[in-house]
Amino acid sequence: MRSSLKFVDLHEAVSVVNSGDRIFFQGAAMTPNELIDALCARHAQLRDVDIVQIHTDGPARYMEAPCNEAFNLFSCFVGPNVRKGVNANKGDYIPIFLSEIHLLFRRGLLPLDVAFIQVSPPDRHGYCSLGVSVDVAYPAIQYAKKVVAQVNPQVPRTHGDGIIHVSQIDVAVAVNRPIHTAQAPAFTEVEQKIGEHVAALIEDGATLQMGIGSIPNAVLHNLQGHKDLGIHTEMFSDGILPLIENGVINGKYKKLKRGKIVTTFAVGSEALYDYVDDNPAVHFKEAAYTNNNALIMMNPKVTAINSAIEIDLTGQVCADTIGTYQYSGVGGQMDFIRAAALSEGGKPIFAMPSTTKKGDSKITAQLMPGAGITTTRAHVHYVATEYGVVNLFGKSLKQRASALISIAHPSHREALEREMRERFKM
Repeated sequence: MRSSLKFVDLHEAVSVVNSGDRIFFQGAAMTPNELIDALCARHAQLRDVDIVQIHTDGPARYMEAPCNEAFNLFSCFVGPNVRKGVNANKGDYIPIFLSEIHLLFRRGLLPLDVAFIQVSPPDRHGYCSLGVSVDVAYPAIQYAKKVVAQVNPQVPRTHGDGIIHVSQIDVAVAVNRPIHTAQAPAFTEVEQKIGEHVAALIEDGATLQMGIGSIPNAVLHNLQGHKDLGIHTEMFSDGILPLIENGVINGKYKKLKRGKIVTTFAVGSEALYDYVDDNPAVHFKEAAYTNNNALIMMNPKVTAINSAIEIDLTGQVCADTIGTYQYSGVGGQMDFIRAAALSEGGKPIFAMPSTTKKGDSKITAQLMPGAGITTTRAHVHYVATEYGVVNLFGKSLKQRASALISIAHPSHREALEREMRERFKM
């Protein structure tokens, strides 16, 4: 077993990629941008190189001319840096649950030639950390023929699955710069109201799943009076830190990894990364674990809080497209929505403003033409807007429509009622 890393320069590191290869890019805050940029610099020497990723941060030069002549993107989630390219037919999207992406590698459906990752320097035993993005990077490393790593002393060393021995790394390059950070914008008055409504649904002792953004932060802001909350989530950000400091989040009643925060990746500030660095209270697990229905539902009162782009009057949720425009991805929404419904005392919740920034209703008579159904109407229970909360579970189509209209923006309710009467011949 090799006990040391083989360091080379960037040019030599990316020379392991050949035409016709398939490459995996680690993503989010851990995106190995230096390796990616060096690969793009070789575009004239390459053809038909497939790229598989979830969401990467930083520039995506492989989507831009002339680099895109050499690279074909197959993304399992569409982030801001590739969104325009994917919708301009310069890349493609694979609809898939986050919990199942690992199967593409393990079953040989998308065999990987090379994995580009970013890791911490090795400890005295020769183990590096994948930092704050373990998700599907962990199985990618296991099944890629070659692993190329940029080794960065500013990568937090995290506990859990994201440990890789130097013997698993074929080539390494030295990098020293902060990993990507993100600051959630301050929440608006509307988002604060939504946060209040959702927080009122959360019971003491619940296990939470929520993402990053204004509404999750508004919800967390309204949980200061709660007790004994736990975290088993796909990802988290800075919003949980005050609740940890105040003892609100302690994982006391979790059945799976009691007392531990379980996640697959994190994105936030340097303060967040300082908190998770060498912290045994936070376990970064691969997505096949964090997003496994059977494991999630073992916890009590799983409360999954997710967003939507639009919801129709029957409860169908579109959360990843705007009409035919691919905006994001399926991700782990269904993984947690279903698990929350199956958990003892669990609550699957959709939280969103009643209108878009343009003033259009997000509760609609029908989804936009071409829109994808991210979560079926049979899976939807609670829906919250700034005008209140309704529970669709067990309600008929007509009852659902009436309930959703009651939390739509007042300026759209009359039109939605007309649509309801016409649809259901009332």
